[in-house]
Amino acid sequence: MADTTNMNVSGPIPFSSVGRVPSPGDNLAIAIRRLEAGTAVDYNGRMLVLDHTVLEGHRFVVEPIAAGRPLLSWGLPFGTALRDLTPGTYACNAQMLEALASRQLEFALPKQANFDDRIEPYRLNEARFQAAPPPPLSPESRTFQGFRRSGSRGVGTRNFIVLLGTSSRTAGFVRQLENRLKGIASHVPTIDGIVAAAHTEGGGETTPNNLELLLRTLAGFMVNPNVGAILAVDTGFEPVTNQVLQNYLQEHQYPIQEVLHHFLSLRGTFQAGLDEAESVVRGWLEPVGRMVRCEAPVSELRAGLQCGGSDAFSGISANPLLSWVAREIVRCGGCANLAETDELIGAESYVLQKVKDLETAKRFLFVVERFKERVAWHGSSAEANPSGGNKFRGLYNIVLKSIGAANKKHPEVRLDHVIDYAERMLQPGFYFMDSPGNDLESVAGQVAAGANLIFFTTGNGSVTNFPFVPTIKMVTTTRRFDLLSRDMDVNAGAYLDGTPMDELGRQTFDLSLRVASGERSAGERGGHSQVSIWRTWRQTDASRWEALSNLPQTDGKPRPIRILERATGLAQRFRAIRNGTDWTTDQVALILPTSLCASQIARMSADRLNQAGLGMGPGLSRYVALPHTEGCGASGGITRTLYTRTMLGYLVHPLVKSALLLEHGCEITHNDYMREQAEQSGIDWRRFGWASVQLDGGIERVLDKIQHWFQNRADADREVVVEPVGLEHLRIGLLAAGALSESAARSLAHLTSLLVGGGATVVVPENSALLTSVYREELLGSEPAKPSLSYGQRAIESGFHIMENPTDHWVETLTGLGATGVQMFLARPGQVSVQGHPLVPLLQWTDDQELGDRLGADLDLVVGRNPEQALEQLLELLLRCASRQLTPAVYSRGNLDFQLTRGWLGVSL
Repeated sequence: MADTTNMNVSGPIPFSSVGRVPSPGDNLAIAIRRLEAGTAVDYNGRMLVLDHTVLEGHRFVVEPIAAGRPLLSWGLPFGTALRDLTPGTYACNAQMLEALASRQLEFALPKQANFDDRIEPYRLNEARFQAAPPPPLSPESRTFQGFRRSGSRGVGTRNFIVLLGTSSRTAGFVRQLENRLKGIASHVPTIDGIVAAAHTEGGGETTPNNLELLLRTLAGFMVNPNVGAILAVDTGFEPVTNQVLQNYLQEHQYPIQEVLHHFLSLRGTFQAGLDEAESVVRGWLEPVGRMVRCEAPVSELRAGLQCGGSDAFSGISANPLLSWVAREIVRCGGCANLAETDELIGAESYVLQKVKDLETAKRFLFVVERFKERVAWHGSSAEANPSGGNKFRGLYNIVLKSIGAANKKHPEVRLDHVIDYAERMLQPGFYFMDSPGNDLESVAGQVAAGANLIFFTTGNGSVTNFPFVPTIKMVTTTRRFDLLSRDMDVNAGAYLDGTPMDELGRQTFDLSLRVASGERSAGERGGHSQVSIWRTWRQTDASRWEALSNLPQTDGKPRPIRILERATGLAQRFRAIRNGTDWTTDQVALILPTSLCASQIARMSADRLNQAGLGMGPGLSRYVALPHTEGCGASGGITRTLYTRTMLGYLVHPLVKSALLLEHGCEITHNDYMREQAEQSGIDWRRFGWASVQLDGGIERVLDKIQHWFQNRADADREVVVEPVGLEHLRIGLLAAGALSESAARSLAHLTSLLVGGGATVVVPENSALLTSVYREELLGSEPAKPSLSYGQRAIESGFHIMENPTDHWVETLTGLGATGVQMFLARPGQVSVQGHPLVPLLQWTDDQELGDRLGADLDLVVGRNPEQALEQLLELLLRCASRQLTPAVYSRGNLDFQLTRGWLGVSL
């Protein structure tokens, strides 16, 4: 029976002021604001009383539903009643209750679910299929001012010079190049900017499973109509090189000859590469500046349709508004591109109501099943897509999310084309593109397909933007728009407030043409953008899933090694800083983003605080952000455990003096999730700062909040204690890129023995070349090199550790090692200098004189082939860095990167 203690004594509230029913015939309504338990509502002349507090965006029953009968929204079933449900019942399934349990709510949740999820398998009736005609052409001849490109490239809405890292190995380079070149085109009004397109892919030692789509994406980036000129940068030694990309462009007939472009391979020092790249870009300023806007028909618009941070109102206000605008673009002869394959599962019947032909319908269903199969290889389900933020805002399961997402396709528009990820749009019409629901990965595919404008609908207030394609963001409710107005473009909530959809559609279409003509969108004005390409997946069938999901656990115990004859007369002390009850080599302030969508804002915050020098001095050297692509839009289970363990490792890292966690607000691993995980791990979460891009009011407001929190910490904690301490306070990560000479391996074996014998901790990744060389023989003899730590696991006991490492990606390896608590990396590079870590200093050395001559100032030490002399020099290098007397070369040059691995079973959702 309903709890009526809080019943409104003045009578029931009119339904129009508290809820919306998406479609006639639905048996549930959506609360448009939080409604307290006991609230009485007048629904069509009948009074219903809410049995629990209902959050904004959540559903309550308005028509009786018998046990076993479907729950309906938009006329489609999304669940089955577990018992008879009476009007006023708060509808809840198990996964929504689980998601809300981790939130800090001040009211009691229902004790158990009252409906089961329901996904109706869709079966195409080929015998009754009827091809749909296209929508009638628009009688209006609308235009915009764009950059007309030659050949088949189309018309750009922007004119950018793009700096493309061909693989992740040059991500740090193009970011640093962007920083260096900021402002050099400010005097050229027709150039919109010089931007980096850095990503995480193609940087391992082996050919990635996503090679085809990666090359297709890079090729599509290069010929996108918003590109005035593009520089592609590689090292020449990775699996995905400039030459591989050039071959792909030629074989697949991309019109690269119509684009100003240059392929640059880094061979010498980082600085020499920057100098060469700057010379190329400066040479483009004049020809790119001559490109000017001219009148172009709307048929030249290619729009990417996206949603992120969706809520229950996405399918009622923002997505229908977007579908109105997309319909007009298609009616004018342009292209609209709907994506996010897993976010259409359960909405197939809606998507296929109108289709060009039977083959297109069958192709769409094939793509959906192919996506499900790939996810299943990794022991996951595409139906697990909804994030914690989605559920918090009323999207209980994938069907509800999909039905709402599908509303980006207008009922009058037919499905004309089904394409693979990043496949080019070469004909007009409405497209579906295969992609994960991960917003940024999906957007990258649409840009590569040729999108020159992105429309992004959001309920929570996602701040997503892309570097060289403008994004127009539409928010579902007026309340969220008011909270985030500086970062949003359109208040779709005006429809809920009474503005007719046609009027709102015309206003948004007019805005779209102004943005296409050069008016800056909110995201462009905020200076925020990110790139993430559909990340590689590790399995190619289901054969390994069971074995990989049952790998033996590590014990955290250091591995015994031979303590070789210890060198005498060598310095074995360094000047350390007291950090709590321990001693460390440095102290930094950390801004840790809990997901990919908060990452760029964390980077912006760290840059701002470093520029201000807030609280910096002997006890605080710098502010550090650790931006990454995880925390949302990826499978859970083992992958999320790995992610969480690594993140917690950085929170309590010995170099971190103070830390603040920054959520986007709608991710899976939001702040409440991280608090709960910290508490379960015995970490006092109250010592950290907490901020939310969405809940704190957007980018500028959250940047101010972060600065205020660190200012308070700086004011409260100024004491610095520095003293000489021994090796027992030192933690070192050892790495090698490529094969080792015997002398180098022997030198590192002696160094490891000396350090561990003195009480230090040394951590080596399990797949390091060190463990296949004389290094292993010297230290372990015939004992197996069995991992003692999982990826990202804190090393509690000092000694020699081997870290489990389910990746061959250099940066992902650094990221895992860093979370173990090492204070420095000592790395021997291969043919080129390697990327460093934003938090943990990385020292590069070699005993190869030719390499030393070629890499020059990128290296911190070049030694001879005498192991005894090398040992002395390497130890001195470590102790100087530990005493803050030396800044590693890689750090001073800015060649830094950070990225978490997804392990063996991670896959995009």
